Amino acid sequence: MSGPSYVAVDWGTSSFRLWLMSAGGEVFGEARSAEGMTVAARAGFVSVLQSHLDALGAAANLPVVICGMAGARQGWVEAGYVDTPAHLSDILKGAVVVSGQPRDIRILPGIAQRDAAAPDVMRGEETQLLGALGLDGPGEALVCMPGTHSKWVRLRGGTVERFATFMTGELFSVVARDTILSHAVAGAEEAVDTDAFRSAVIEAFATPALSANLLFRVRSRQLLFGGSAQAARETISGTLIGAELAAGLAERRRATPVTLIASGRLQRLYRIALESLSIPLNVMDAEEAVRRGLAGAAAAIWTN
Repeated sequence: MSGPSYVAVDWGTSSFRLWLMSAGGEVFGEARSAEGMTVAARAGFVSVLQSHLDALGAAANLPVVICGMAGARQGWVEAGYVDTPAHLSDILKGAVVVSGQPRDIRILPGIAQRDAAAPDVMRGEETQLLGALGLDGPGEALVCMPGTHSKWVRLRGGTVERFATFMTGELFSVVARDTILSHAVAGAEEAVDTDAFRSAVIEAFATPALSANLLFRVRSRQLLFGGSAQAARETISGTLIGAELAAGLAERRRATPVTLIASGRLQRLYRIALESLSIPLNVMDAEEAVRRGLAGAAAAIWTN
């Protein structure tokens, strides 16, 4: 059995994930930490990467391919952006070499939508798209990637045509923690109140303009009629996600399924939300998508 042939790294703002990979996509070892870009900018990107490589016993000649915030302006080496419409192969061509290193290290660029009416950027999600859809992709695809900043992406034949970012995850955190609704969700259990969540999604999807009012109703309903903190939390989540879906699905053609790239709790919530609206969907784990995308990038960079 052959050993690792390259190192794949997903370097986010607050997280770091590394895999030792074979040419065939087999994982020989992995490392995870909270040493994202914010920490690494202080500790040193080289030292953070090397500490994990040493811990896994990685050979000194293994090349490294990186996606995510390590390529941001405030990251390790700026990898810039490929402008829309951007074919996913353009991402591979734009990989930036980290100079002055004993091993070959490449950082993948992000994608920019330089439209004054709808400016937007992504960094890291482009690699998930590559892993989930492949270089050529389907004829037409609508992709939802939930997160702190959710992305909705419209592709055709492997080309990213348009995309939009929604601060849904960040808004949920702020609303639940720093507004009057913090009292409503205090002590909420971890389990999902599916009924409350589904009802909130459907209502916000139907009337997204009322979202701010729907959020306040969470508190007034609890004061006047009672209800659990768990139901309140899921109603806030469902309201924000329902409003996001109203925008994300606005231009969807009826026959086009949504490709959902997500993991864990977010995958479950968005799956429930989309199924509540009778939207056909294909689901892929976000970690598997980014690992496949990095594998595709490694093959293209070091084979061609």
